[in-house]
Amino acid sequence: MIKVGIIDYGMGNLLSLSRALEYVGAKVITISEPEQIANTDLLVLPGVGAFHTGMAMLNKKRFKEGIDSYVNTGKPFMGICLGMQMLLTKGYEFEESKGLGLIEGDVLLLPDGLEDCKVPNINWHEIEEPSENKWKETILHNTNPHACFYFVHSFFAKPKHNNEVLANTEFGSFRFASAIKKDNVFGTQFHPEKSGKEGLNLLKTFLTL
Repeated sequence: MIKVGIIDYGMGNLLSLSRALEYVGAKVITISEPEQIANTDLLVLPGVGAFHTGMAMLNKKRFKEGIDSYVNTGKPFMGICLGMQMLLTKGYEFEESKGLGLIEGDVLLLPDGLEDCKVPNINWHEIEEPSENKWKETILHNTNPHACFYFVHSFFAKPKHNNEVLANTEFGSFRFASAIKKDNVFGTQFHPEKSGKEGLNLLKTFLTL
């Protein structure tokens, strides 16, 4: 059975994510100390809340070094929502803060005042494949075209390199990266554990990477 570690740094929805992963066949391990990371086959960084607070909690618990070492093994690592945002270089929520720096880019505030769109963005949205076969052999390998996922966020990730955008989503007239990828590092702005059949399908695919 695939062992999936979920990093517990005090700002993640661990219960629903754990249940979803167990449902698709994973053995879930809650990671409360960085030394536990090495004992997992796959690693997930969840998150709900502010970028600077999340990074402060990760640093306080000494998780950054453990995450870096894990990524260097080549095993799959996925960030969800705030967890995805913290994969990037910097965030600007309330104050400028350094992220994990695994993917170059910034985390910025969604534009407000767009027609029929409100910040925070709490809604179901379609995700789009930016180019043909972009999803092949990724967490989205088995995702249906124009599948809908559940979003709850006020900030969005803006990778420096377009080739690291795995999926896009439209927020009114504005388009943002709703999934990102660099080598064995993946991120989803949406919550797969709250996205019904499509979300479970994504998590099941993650177990096969």
